[in-house]
Amino acid sequence: MSSSRSNVRWLTLGLIVALIVINYIDRSAISYAVDPLTKAFGISKSQYGLISSAFSIGYMVFAFLAGPLVDRYGARRILLVGVAIWSVVTAVTPVSGSFIGLFMARVILGAGEGPGFPAATRTVSRWLPQKERGIALAMVGGVAVAGSLLIGGPLVTQLIDGLGWRGMFWVLAALGALWFAIAWALLKNTPDEHHKVSAAERAHIAAGQLEEERSSSGSVHWRPVLTNRNLWVIAVGYFAWGFMFWGFMYWLPEYLSSQYDLSISAVGLFTVAPWAAGVAGALLGGVLTDQVFARTGNPRTRLTIMGVALLLSGAALIPIIVAPSLTVSVTFISIGVGLGFVTGGIWWVAAIDAMPAQPGVAAGFADAAFALSGIVAPSVMGFIVSSTGSFSSGFVVMTTLAVVGAGSMLVLPRHRPRPEVSAPGGKAGLAVGQR
Repeated sequence: MSSSRSNVRWLTLGLIVALIVINYIDRSAISYAVDPLTKAFGISKSQYGLISSAFSIGYMVFAFLAGPLVDRYGARRILLVGVAIWSVVTAVTPVSGSFIGLFMARVILGAGEGPGFPAATRTVSRWLPQKERGIALAMVGGVAVAGSLLIGGPLVTQLIDGLGWRGMFWVLAALGALWFAIAWALLKNTPDEHHKVSAAERAHIAAGQLEEERSSSGSVHWRPVLTNRNLWVIAVGYFAWGFMFWGFMYWLPEYLSSQYDLSISAVGLFTVAPWAAGVAGALLGGVLTDQVFARTGNPRTRLTIMGVALLLSGAALIPIIVAPSLTVSVTFISIGVGLGFVTGGIWWVAAIDAMPAQPGVAAGFADAAFALSGIVAPSVMGFIVSSTGSFSSGFVVMTTLAVVGAGSMLVLPRHRPRPEVSAPGGKAGLAVGQR
């Protein structure tokens, strides 16, 4: 084994980022095939609305259930099973044939994609030292998500144009199968399981880990999870940000089109700005949280950064409520989304901080709260728009939830001594702070 430090941890991170990009493109692809799909299967628009919700139902349930499985059996096995499921479901979607068939396909797709973030979080906790996790999880939870929304539309529409809507689904299924094949060969649960990791890289990773973060798998203990105040704070904050995220993901095109009489092509142009701001915000959040942690060694600073970012994100929507115009709306929605995405990867870092021995369970708990907002936000926004004829009240709800979520993260976290980071040889190092 070479004494020089290898960089296999970044290859592992690259696999996880690619997974999340494919994940988000797969889940959103159906929205670009609405017209031909509903005509082919004889599905009404109201039935399509139920089909849209089906994904979030399956995702919410299995994001929560996947956490214990990830911590028990390791991220590699659960990710491979999940990708196999969602690739098969994506392939059969064009031939599901009816409302019931498509509804069940979307539920199972959500179930297959549910383990993604819990498994990604555990992988990062086992493969990277604490000081590198902010930018790593910003890439996973922020850049990959916002970036997939940037590239997904052009990619999917080009596939539909060239291969038809059924061909588009089959190409996406093939991408999932390709990732499966590469991950089968290269993805491992821990650095100790990968023969390409040098002794120097193992030492670098271990020097920034807690002792309980070194294991490959372990039993699940629910009481510490359900009684962990900081984990509940993270869940509340993530729901608040999720309401804004899902609300804009599902309703921004309709808002711009109906409020400002924009054409489809113009809507597509204007919706690029918020997600581009999201990429920038996610990168900023990752760099900021790593730098602050390096200076303070205090994991609570991550919650403070998220609380401030979420508060500013909600405040950015106020000009749209009081003085709406196309320029104001696009500008301040972009600012709000960009600031919100500052938190994009820190949720997962904070989940590891809250429950280092069971990061998969902690991430699944947080992700279930985010998925719940994905069920609630589109319905609430739809009810508000249909009953008032305006989006303003929806923006008020977003701002209010952002204030509540920010307040919980700034005021409610519990402070207690955190276990010390142990050196690879078993000697205790410096404590990394309070939580």
